[in-house]
Amino acid sequence: MQVEGSFDQDIDTITDLAVVPVLKVLTMGALGTILAHPKINVISPMTTQLLSKLVFTLFLPCLIFTELGAAVTFENMLNWWFIPANVILSTIIGCLVGVLVALVCRPPPRFFRFVVVMTGVGNTGNIPLAVIGAICHTKNVPFGSNCKQVGVAYVAFSTWIAVIIVYTFVYHMLEPPECEEVPVSVGGVDEEEDPEVQLLADGEEAAEEGNAHPSVLEAEWPGLRDVTAENEHFRIPVLRQLWRGMSMTSQASVLSDDEELTKKVSCMKEPKMMRRLRKVAKRTPLEHILQPPTVASLLAIAVSLFPKSKGVLFGIDAPLGFVDDSFDIIATAMVPCIMLVLGGSLSGGPGKSELGLKTTIGVCVARLLLIPMMGIGVVQSAEYLGYIPAGDQMFKFVLLMHYTMPTAILCGAMASLRGYGEPEAAALMFWQHVFAVFSVTLYIAIYLNLLSYI
Repeated sequence: MQVEGSFDQDIDTITDLAVVPVLKVLTMGALGTILAHPKINVISPMTTQLLSKLVFTLFLPCLIFTELGAAVTFENMLNWWFIPANVILSTIIGCLVGVLVALVCRPPPRFFRFVVVMTGVGNTGNIPLAVIGAICHTKNVPFGSNCKQVGVAYVAFSTWIAVIIVYTFVYHMLEPPECEEVPVSVGGVDEEEDPEVQLLADGEEAAEEGNAHPSVLEAEWPGLRDVTAENEHFRIPVLRQLWRGMSMTSQASVLSDDEELTKKVSCMKEPKMMRRLRKVAKRTPLEHILQPPTVASLLAIAVSLFPKSKGVLFGIDAPLGFVDDSFDIIATAMVPCIMLVLGGSLSGGPGKSELGLKTTIGVCVARLLLIPMMGIGVVQSAEYLGYIPAGDQMFKFVLLMHYTMPTAILCGAMASLRGYGEPEAAALMFWQHVFAVFSVTLYIAIYLNLLSYI
C-alpha cells in the first residue's frame, strides 16, 4: 500500500517536522510530571494507575482496532511481511550490540544478560504511536492525508511479534541468577525471625508504595505487582535448573542393567530434549501474550481479511460503522493519556542502581545512537532487495523507528516480574527516556532527509 505525499521540503521544513513533534510529546510528558508532583498532586498515584489501566485495556486497543482494521487487506498482509521480520532483525542486531556493551563496560557478572536485553529490545508500541501521531498532526504532513491511519496500522502490525519476543526470549533471558540470601540480623536476632520487626518493615513498605507513583515499568502492564505477588514461580530460574540436570545426567556413573533398561524405555517414550523443552514452554507465561492490544490486533486482522466482514464495520456505508466511529473517538485519548502516565511514572527520578555509571552510559549510547545507524543500513538494504513496497515512505519510516526507540517498557516489566534487576531497569528507563528527547529528534531529521531524496 502506498502513501501519497510530497517530499520536496527544504532542510528547515524537515527540521521543523523533526523538532516540533518531539516537543509536542515532551510537553505532554512534562505536564504529567508536573501534575504528579507531590505539591500539586493533581495526578495522584491512584490516578496514574487508573489512567494506565484505561490506556492498556481501552484506549490503545480501540486505536489499534480502528486504524489497523481500516488499513488491512489480504494483499497488504502479503506486502507487510517485512515489518515483523524487521522487529526480529532489530532485536538480533540490538542483542549483538548489547553483548559488545557488556564486554566493554564490564557490568557486575550477574547483570550480563540484563545488559544484553536492555540494549537489544526496543519499544515498538506506545512511543512510536505518540511520535507518529504528533508528526501527522502538523500543517505540512510529510506522509500525505492518510498519514495517521497508515502509520498506526504499521506500528500496530509490529506489536504482536514484539510481545511474543518479550514473553518468550526476554522472559528467559531475564531469569534471576541463583544466589544464597543472607538474612539481615538486627540486635543479634534475624529480621526474618522477629515478627515485630518484619511487621514494622512491611508496614513502612506498604505506606511507601501507597504514596509513590507506579514505576515506569508498569506503564505498559498495569497490575504487574499483583501478578508477581500471586505467582512466585516467575522468579524460579528454570533454564539453569534444566541445564544442571543435563550436566548431572551426563556426568552420572554407570547404571545397573535394570536402571539402564528403564532409562532406554523412558527415552523411547519421550526424548530428554523434548521433555526439557516442554518444561520450558510450561514455565513460559504464554497466557499473558493475549493482552488487550494483542487481541485487538488479531481481531482487526481477522475481520478485515474478508471484504464482507470488513464492509460491515469499516467504511462510510458500513451498517455497524457507528461502532468504528465510537472506538475512534475513544482512541483519541490514547496518546495524551499514555504520555501523562509516562511523565507521572518518571516523576520519581531514576532511583538506585548497581549497574554502574559506565554501563548505564554504554547502554544509552548503544540503544539511542549506535543501533539507529545500523537500522539505516538494514532498511536501505531491504529496499534495494525489494522487500519494501515501492514508494511507501511511511513503511520505511516505521521500519527505521524500530531501531530508534528506547528500550521496551515491557522488558522492565519482565525484570520486575522475574525479580532480576528491577531497580536497574527503572533507572535505565528513566535515563533513556530523558536522552531520547534529543536522539529521536536527531534521527527523525536524518530519516526525513533520507526519505526526501529516495
